[in-house]
Amino acid sequence: MASAFEYAPAPESRSVVDIAPSYGLFIDGEFVDAADGKVFKTVSPATEEVLAEVAQAGAEDVDRAVKAARKAFEKWSALPGSERAKYLFRIARIIQERSRELAVLETLDNGKPIKETRDADLPLVAAHFFYYAGWADKLDHAGYGANPRPLGVAGQVIPWNFPLLMLAWKIAPALATGNTVVLKPAETTPLSALFFADICRQAGLPKGVVNILPGYGATGAALVEHPDVNKVAFTGSTAVGKAIARSVAGTDKKVTLELGGKGANIVFDDAPIDQAVEGIVNGIFFNQGQVCCAGSRLLVQESIQDELLDSLKRRLSTLRLGDPLDKNTDIGAINSSEQLARITSLVDEGEAEGAERWTAACEIPSAGYWFAPTLFTNVTQAHRIARDEIFGPVLSVLSFRTPDEAVAKANNSQYGLSAGIWTEKGSRILAVANKLRAGVVWANTFNKFDPTSPFGGYKESGFGREGGRHGLEGYLDV
Repeated sequence: MASAFEYAPAPESRSVVDIAPSYGLFIDGEFVDAADGKVFKTVSPATEEVLAEVAQAGAEDVDRAVKAARKAFEKWSALPGSERAKYLFRIARIIQERSRELAVLETLDNGKPIKETRDADLPLVAAHFFYYAGWADKLDHAGYGANPRPLGVAGQVIPWNFPLLMLAWKIAPALATGNTVVLKPAETTPLSALFFADICRQAGLPKGVVNILPGYGATGAALVEHPDVNKVAFTGSTAVGKAIARSVAGTDKKVTLELGGKGANIVFDDAPIDQAVEGIVNGIFFNQGQVCCAGSRLLVQESIQDELLDSLKRRLSTLRLGDPLDKNTDIGAINSSEQLARITSLVDEGEAEGAERWTAACEIPSAGYWFAPTLFTNVTQAHRIARDEIFGPVLSVLSFRTPDEAVAKANNSQYGLSAGIWTEKGSRILAVANKLRAGVVWANTFNKFDPTSPFGGYKESGFGREGGRHGLEGYLDV
């Protein structure tokens, strides 16, 4: 007889989302074909099935979209903030109404577990539009002087790890401040952005205010380099961020870059072990570790290292890897075959350099792109797995003896996006956090986000802030 607590699948229904066979570009309020007729396919990472065929924007399409956004800017920027706010509130409510549909869509196209898209991504997407709707008629009181003005046309390029959430991070403040938008979603996850285009029409947003251009790197480059784009906002890899910085150098374009990270999660000897283990798991295995601010470096005080690692390995052995649409799944699919190859290559290099690998025992599905939760011990700061962003479910464990050593190791990185501190001493939290060169420092938690709080990094993690009052500045002439 089966145990009452034995695992049973609980799949979310795919029938709640209707994916069309093909999608066009969204320019000036209409879905249109690419000028050169090019298309590409978007694939489910969990099954490798083709979900839809999508138009691929070229330079001519970018020019069309920027012209549409420029034309719309005159009337959109002239609207009172209270009127722009009405559109943002309407978009937020429609997102809430369609949240189940959008969560399933995001899981299908991205590969992340449905419980993450349902319980984290979609509530935050709606919250960002609600939050910035509230700012739209209060810009005179945002601390940027009287009557701050919008910049014009914002060219925005977003990544594949949080497709709809990164869209919200960028579009919501841009619209609230009176700018118009041309956005390029990642080539592996274009669908939720195209569904958002439909939400814009459903909300009655004026034509040309938001334009969506799916495509590859060349599309993003054409958008960034377009002479009539006033603002560039990019979230993605440090290498691409550097290329964008070079391409806009010497122009008057305003730029914000949110790039890679190699976040340190620091556990002191007085930390509650069970709570810390849950935070470590959330820090690196949430969204399969495909998070720029992931706590991919665990710094643990020597005196509790063995105890913590034993507890962590037991916890990792309970994580369920499999169908992302199953509400019980903890670890979904890696977003693409290219990303899986990068993770595999870096893990192999970690073993070759002498780090000790431990991988949770779990069954890997026969189709799709999968990588089991993995941690490395005997890691030094010279190892590549301790320096480079792996962007996968891989944790590097280092030890320390004193708080000063922990801070030195945490800051010994070209990145500076995030960090975590685990201790029962409030004074230690404040003392250590003040010394960490990281844009976001969590205390006794990890990967907690809120639209009212700014997010961004130092060093090669980029510059500028998104979210909160600070997120308005990047879209205003201050």
